[in-house]
Amino acid sequence: MDSRMNAWTWGLLVLLGLIWGGSFFFARIAVQHVPPLTLVFFRLLLAALALHVYIAGRFDFYAILKARWREFLILGFINNALPHALIFFGQTRIGAGLAAILNATTPIWTVLIANYFTSDEKLSPAKIAGCLVGLVGTIVLIGPGLSAGGEAPLWAMLVPVLAAISYGFAATYGKRFKNVPAPVTAAGQLTASSLIALPLSLLADRPWTLAAPLDAFLAILALALLSTAFGYILYFRIMASAGATNASLVTLLVPPSAILLGVLFLGERLALGEFAGMALIGFGLVILDGRAYRMLARAA
Repeated sequence: MDSRMNAWTWGLLVLLGLIWGGSFFFARIAVQHVPPLTLVFFRLLLAALALHVYIAGRFDFYAILKARWREFLILGFINNALPHALIFFGQTRIGAGLAAILNATTPIWTVLIANYFTSDEKLSPAKIAGCLVGLVGTIVLIGPGLSAGGEAPLWAMLVPVLAAISYGFAATYGKRFKNVPAPVTAAGQLTASSLIALPLSLLADRPWTLAAPLDAFLAILALALLSTAFGYILYFRIMASAGATNASLVTLLVPPSAILLGVLFLGERLALGEFAGMALIGFGLVILDGRAYRMLARAA
């Protein structure tokens, strides 16, 4: 497999960053009219159906789903249902850009969790430095929420971080699916997580009583079909052609995309301290990635 990044792959990566940044933008629109748990259900269900159509009988999907349904339920809960719900609850009070920045700490928590639960991904000095810098950036972001003068409540800024921690556990747990075709893993977890979200939505929100405007409906469709189903397909395409490490660079592109969309269409603004927190988290992710250090070492 060729792990180099050519111009076409870079273009796909930028497109994916825009699409996944757009998920925070679409969620911010939809969550103003649709309760978070119901929004989670519709996002997961529509995306799962779209991926079922995409697979269309390939990969022996239903046999794998039947054999490993318990594992798909666990992965679907920690990688879809729980983190999506946490992010959507947070976005009832914070903007798309800030939610995306806080959720960008996912690789930091993944490294820390993998160090504890695996034997082959232990912390190195570079990883420790990257985690510390990223965690400082997170503290800079949520610090104002500790005082009564903060514009957003502390809980609303903490739940995207909890979602990032859930994604970190999912990344470690998901290694057991390494021999399963990636589209099958995606469709399986989305199918399982939509089944998890269904009773929660019915009990908490009584969705049949809800009325939402057209823009909320369109935002849900975009969130499910574009940012989730198509986003997964695009991610797998990049990973197949350039490798998982290169595909992970999308983490650095999502917050700027979400911020840009929020500024252009939602009238959002980030304070100076929030830009500082984003810069620190981004710098921490660059340290974790390690490629800048390797380039400098080769140049020397």
